[in-house]
Formats: sequence, C-alpha cells, structure tokens
Amino acid sequence: MPETIEIPPRTGTAFRLQKGQRLRVIDPQGVQVSDLLAFNAHDTREVISNGRTLDYASRLYLTTGDPLYSNRSNIMLSIVEDTCGRHDFLLTPCSKDTFRIIYGHTDPHQGCFGNLAKALEPHGIQPDQIPCAFNCFMNVPIDVKTGMFTVEPPLSKPGDYIDFTAEMDLIIAMTACSAGLSNGGTFKPIQYQISDQ
Repeated sequence: MPETIEIPPRTGTAFRLQKGQRLRVIDPQGVQVSDLLAFNAHDTREVISNGRTLDYASRLYLTTGDPLYSNRSNIMLSIVEDTCGRHDFLLTPCSKDTFRIIYGHTDPHQGCFGNLAKALEPHGIQPDQIPCAFNCFMNVPIDVKTGMFTVEPPLSKPGDYIDFTAEMDLIIAMTACSAGLSNGGTFKPIQYQISDQ
C-alpha cells in the first residue's frame, strides 16, 4: 500500500515522479481543488500545456483515457482512473492578483501561484515558468451559447481521486487550493500517493 501524503489547506508541494510511476490525487473530504503542474525533469522548459492538450482532445473536460501534453506536444501524464469526472484546464492558479482583482482583498493571500512558486524554487523553476495548471476537481461550467463560465463548488465527494501515469520523468507541483470560490467556501487538505503500478 503506497504512503498517503497530505498537503495542508492553502499550501503546496513539489516532488519528482519517475516515468511509469502512478500518481493518485485524492480529495479526502470532498469539494476541494488541487492545482497540478508537470515539468520535464531533465529540461524544465518543457511544461504541461492546456492549449496543446485541449487542442488535441477537442474537448474541455478531460477524464479517464485522456493524455496531458507538454508545450512540445509530448505526452507528460495520462489519466488512467478518475472517480470524479470533472476537472478544469482553463483557469490559471489563483494568486495575490486574483484575490485583489476578483475578491477585492487589500492584504491578499499568495494563493496557489505563490505556493507553487515556493515549492518549485528548490528545483530551479522560476515563477515566470509557471503555466496554467490542471485543476483537479475544479468545476467550471460553460454556457455554450454565450461562452460565459462560472466557478462552482467541485463535484468531488470524500475520497474521490484521479490517477495519472507519468509518461516521462517529471517534476510535479501540487496545491490544496487557496481560493474560497473554487472550494465551496472552505479550505481543506489534498492527499496524494505515488506507486510503481
């Protein structure tokens, strides 16, 4: 049984994931988002790309069987199991500016962007290298007539998870998201497991 590691609310972490390993992202309490990034461990200029992935998938909501591509059109991760079925790959990690512009906070939290930047710093990855994240469990419905979208509470229930297989050696960064709007108004932990399949 792989070790379960917990990311406390409103924090982030980064770690190595080797090709062929499986990463399980778990929402232990339900209704909590986790921003996930992937970088090529041998060349961090290669990074997960929502544009490439959505272009090749021809749809917005990704789930079991879908690959996540890099900016160089290489598959970085494959979704191999998904008990929730609703995730977002459009919106950027929340940041101080998110809280200032959207929430009107005068002393904003550093958000997922700040947490990701802090976690990635030891790996030599700078803030300007942070792309749009794959937002596990985030629920962003889109009105097909107007193109307008809203951020709604996640559909994830306690214990829901999404499993990825690494298709190359990776540096992964993850958060327990800091934006109340994304998490149904509360902040909860995220858990993950790494296994050799």
